[in-house]
Amino acid sequence: MLNGLGIVTTVIVGLLVGVEFSVAFVINRILDALPGDSAQLGRSHGGRMLGAVMPFWYIGSLVLSAVWAFVGWHEKGVGLVVAAGVLLLLSVVMSLLLLVPINNRGRTWTPENRPEDWKEQMNRWDRYHYVRVVVLIAAFASLVTALA
Repeated sequence: MLNGLGIVTTVIVGLLVGVEFSVAFVINRILDALPGDSAQLGRSHGGRMLGAVMPFWYIGSLVLSAVWAFVGWHEKGVGLVVAAGVLLLLSVVMSLLLLVPINNRGRTWTPENRPEDWKEQMNRWDRYHYVRVVVLIAAFASLVTALA
């Protein structure tokens, strides 16, 4: 059972890392290269779509890591699972304090109502997101190592 829990947790966190990595280094770069208002419209849509799913994914990943650490408390590698849980908690706190406020504003923007500094706000979101991706990769690496 513990091995199965570890595999499920690692796969779910790995998929989360993949999506967030893709947003940072693929999707947003594609959107930013589109002409006219397409970048802003695409980011707004992405903010609405992913903003509805990501809270469950982040919290679910954190809960799964906590359950794995609790169930396997006396097992080898539990320190790595705890470290991953701490990193996942950090990613949730970063999201709530830094990224979600910008995302909540950006997801309602249209070319008609967006603020003058919308690009600066999106660039700030991107910088915070890069840091969050690094934290998520470290959490994933900890889980993979704990599984091995």
